[in-house]
Amino acid sequence: MRNMKTPLAVFLLSTLCLFAGAYAQVIPGGDAATLRKASTLQRQPATSGPIVQEQEAEKPPNYTVLYTFSGGTDGAVPYGASLIRDEEGNLYSTTSSGGDDSSCSTFGVPGCGVIFKLDGAGTETVLYTFAGGTDGASPFAGLIRDAKGNLYGTTSSGGSGIVPAGTIFKLDNEGKETVLYSFCSAANCVDGNTPNAGVIRHAGSLYGTTAGGGEFCVENGGCGVVFKVDSKGNETVLYSFCPNGGNCTDGESPQAGLIHDTTGNLYGTTSGGGAKGAGTVFKLNPAGAETVLYSFAGGADGANPFAGLIRDEAGNLYGTTSSGGLSGQGTVFKVDPAGNETVLYSFTGGTDGGYPEAGLIRDGKGNLYGTTFFGGLAQPPCSSFCGVVFKVDATGVETVLYSFTGGADGLNPAAGLMLGKAGDLYGTTGYGGDPDQSCATGIGCGVVFKLTR
Repeated sequence: MRNMKTPLAVFLLSTLCLFAGAYAQVIPGGDAATLRKASTLQRQPATSGPIVQEQEAEKPPNYTVLYTFSGGTDGAVPYGASLIRDEEGNLYSTTSSGGDDSSCSTFGVPGCGVIFKLDGAGTETVLYTFAGGTDGASPFAGLIRDAKGNLYGTTSSGGSGIVPAGTIFKLDNEGKETVLYSFCSAANCVDGNTPNAGVIRHAGSLYGTTAGGGEFCVENGGCGVVFKVDSKGNETVLYSFCPNGGNCTDGESPQAGLIHDTTGNLYGTTSGGGAKGAGTVFKLNPAGAETVLYSFAGGADGANPFAGLIRDEAGNLYGTTSSGGLSGQGTVFKVDPAGNETVLYSFTGGTDGGYPEAGLIRDGKGNLYGTTFFGGLAQPPCSSFCGVVFKVDATGVETVLYSFTGGADGLNPAAGLMLGKAGDLYGTTGYGGDPDQSCATGIGCGVVFKLTR
């Protein structure tokens, strides 16, 4: 079974090792089936608007650290885990490591991860600590919540499958965890392997993706699947990627979650595959037929989307690519219903940010908000490796709302943002937050933050 760690993640960790050198520390490496006919939508070549200079925020938002992870029982490294909020203002998410079990080590930090709640006063409550066995380990994604307050999510490893290839879980109001499904429960992991993204809930069932497993590419660990798990825990593979062996024009290795429209179509991205091997934007209809809406060429149009999509009222899809663009540092893009891609902004890797791993959110005026893992402040200790929070308006003008300093405020946000009722932005950073560097990463175990605009 191949290691499902993506090449980009390996690159990011290698670069973080260089960053940590500024502190005379090093971050240890981390452990970061039904075929349907696929069709390709005809489209026009990608277009890119004029290069627009980044702008400074007219009134810099007020940045507040709501919680700093210690790397102990409270959790560590909320890598890629976006936040959700309940009616009382409590925040919920996961950390990929930390907890009270040393049998796991993700990103060099002991522990199998936790599910946490953060109240309005900044008090953290650990709702569940993963043990790393059949209950799952190392959640990399955020959560969803139903009307009764139950939380649902995924772990990237652990479970009761033939190999510990991850789980889908439910956590009730009493803190009881139920594993709804363990991946690699079928031979050759045709049911999926390694869910790096979270799930969505539609008509009582959960939908998501796995980066590996599936009916095809078995010799390489599988090329990934789109799945459905019903309320009784029965899993159905809606689509297996790469039916043509090494010619994965339909996409390969989806790292992101899904969205759905009112007619039940699912939309997502794959980090690889496509006509040029640089990833795709795809649609899956209720009958399981996949349509490639856009194949990234790996140049100015972007490459390797690691994040999911959002959709506006007109059916336009918006997302980010982790690389490609005019400077090779990633893009913000739009794909219209006809499959035409427009690059709204190309990151330079400088003060405007670079390598966005997370997806976008959109406000009522059409402004897009997100984070970049790298870029930002040029001076040490960041040296353009700490990341930013950004806004891109409808004309493609980018505004950096906050640049992380690599200290107590955190660094390297890999998760998307949450938009509060008052227009405030909430998020997490994968690292930073511990000025004494007591966390096992050497540069802090991450923070929960708020930007008040």
